[in-house]
Amino acid sequence: MSEPATTAASPAPPEPPASAAVPAGHSAITTRPIIGVFGVLLGAMIATSMGRLISVGLVDLRGALHLGVDEASWIGTAFNAALMFIGPFSVYLGGLLGARRVLLGCAAAFTVISALLPFAPNLPVMLVLLTLAGLTAGTFYPLTLSFVLRNLPMRYVLLGIAMYAMDIVFTTNFATSLEAWYMDHLSWHWIFWNSAVLTPVMIVLIYFGIPWQPLPTPKEGQPKPNWRGFLYASLGFSLLYIALDQGQRLDWLHSGTIVALLVSGCFLILMSIVRHLVMPNPLIHLGFLTRRNTLLLGIVLVFFRFVLLATVVDIPSYLGSIKGYLPLQTGPVLLWVALPQCICGLLAMYLLKYIDARLMLTFGFGLVATACLINAHLSSAWSGANFTFSQSIMAVGQAFAFNGLVGSIVLEVVNTGALKRPIDVLTFAGYFQTVRLIGGEIGVAFMQHFLSIREQFHSNILGLGVQMGLPSTNQRLFGLTAGMLSRSPGSTTTAAGRAAEILGLQVKQQAFTLAITDCFMLVASSIVLCMIVIACMAPVPTQYRQVMKA
Repeated sequence: MSEPATTAASPAPPEPPASAAVPAGHSAITTRPIIGVFGVLLGAMIATSMGRLISVGLVDLRGALHLGVDEASWIGTAFNAALMFIGPFSVYLGGLLGARRVLLGCAAAFTVISALLPFAPNLPVMLVLLTLAGLTAGTFYPLTLSFVLRNLPMRYVLLGIAMYAMDIVFTTNFATSLEAWYMDHLSWHWIFWNSAVLTPVMIVLIYFGIPWQPLPTPKEGQPKPNWRGFLYASLGFSLLYIALDQGQRLDWLHSGTIVALLVSGCFLILMSIVRHLVMPNPLIHLGFLTRRNTLLLGIVLVFFRFVLLATVVDIPSYLGSIKGYLPLQTGPVLLWVALPQCICGLLAMYLLKYIDARLMLTFGFGLVATACLINAHLSSAWSGANFTFSQSIMAVGQAFAFNGLVGSIVLEVVNTGALKRPIDVLTFAGYFQTVRLIGGEIGVAFMQHFLSIREQFHSNILGLGVQMGLPSTNQRLFGLTAGMLSRSPGSTTTAAGRAAEILGLQVKQQAFTLAITDCFMLVASSIVLCMIVIACMAPVPTQYRQVMKA
């Protein structure tokens, strides 16, 4: 296959250090790439499921550990902030030690930590263990992308894309049902033991799929890799992540803690950029990230993470708050997105050989927008069954959108010739891991704030029409009071008080329902902006049909 065309304006990368210089040919790296790819994909699934199980099972963890809302809110923050920290830093570790050493060591430590987490005697110990779990599991994501890109034979690259897409989207939507099953049949311990059981399988696959390589020795005169710039960037992004995760609870800029986190995080990121400009790190090539499509794909990834909130946040929030659904009842609704991923993902993989990835992206996002517009017509009378049709459309849309997104990312790597430059593959993987985490958290924080603001707005508007003395209000209260008399024998005053409470709850219920519809409209509007970004992406000379023919 001829070497893919590259953009002339892209600056030439520095010569990779010996520690990062591994052979470019697939056969020289491993004779069992499929086993290794299954291993790293399993690692990505394990890290995703751990985060989702903690999020979905937070109420159960609170009850089991006797924690308050404020205390329990740090459980998810500790794990995810550690994921954020190790994301950029894993580029340094992978380039210095190699993917095999990092993955095997971190997977072994993650297994032990996951097994010990349920036995934490108190919350501080659990937070420390969760931080260590995040630091180890956080290496799975970026090293997954870099290993798949450099080790999967090109004839299998589309299958790898479909597997990776199904891995993430399926796990995200399946976790609710899994957590509910654990709580119904086993115990809350399996929120953590799930990873302790699966990670040893990942270790075996990586052990046999990624061959051992000796630690290379730096060449004379070559700059040595430094860790300080990575530390500044990783710590800076972690502080920003904590600020975003705790911002809504602590009232954003009205909290000195949030302000301190934001200022410190921005300062550390700025210092990491300054240090790289003054003392370039041989393990990272920031110039490679200035390419037009690379930057735009990062923006599209942020939009996709935001779009996922339609099923991850909006629908569970409505079913839980308005209909009183438990995770065991909410899970089947989300399975309508999770289960079709297998078929839809394979179909999207097949069509990538004939269709431009940008068109697939547009088609997928268009279907998701259609599903959101259907859901925007919900009322407080809707139940889980009412989401079946829209969830089916959502499943197809997310499958096509994510496969198109990952396919576009892989095509960008192929067309830049980065597969022959390990430094660029590591930079690429670290960039998208950072964007995925910090962009996703920005979306979650914005959605939570938007939902709260819109609920207050609708509550105030509805409250103007529900005032004492108005004929409609009096008629409603009279009917509710009559209904409460049978449950309040001998006390008309008690019945009237209960009627007023019910009316207040009905107003709150309608306000929250209207706020959820606004959230669906917000997601649909964001998709329009995303399509504009996709339209600005430049066509790449080498498409998958050329790759497959070669």
